[in-house]
Amino acid sequence: MNDTFRELKERVRKLDGVLRHGGGLKSLEFAQAMNRVRQLVRKGDRSREPSAELLASLERAETLGRAIVG
Repeated sequence: MNDTFRELKERVRKLDGVLRHGGGLKSLEFAQAMNRVRQLVRKGDRSREPSAELLASLERAETLGRAIVG
């Protein structure tokens, strides 16, 4: 796994924490965005840089997560 993918996985773990602490109950859109990110991570090639689609989906989920946390 390359360093960029490792960093991406850490960002996903932080967002999972928001989701576990009730974020999904507050925003269906956030829960769906996290589901999409997880799908793309599973499908991604960890030996290469993350795809533009994966990075865009992660950024969207982070934006939604920040709106929930405040």
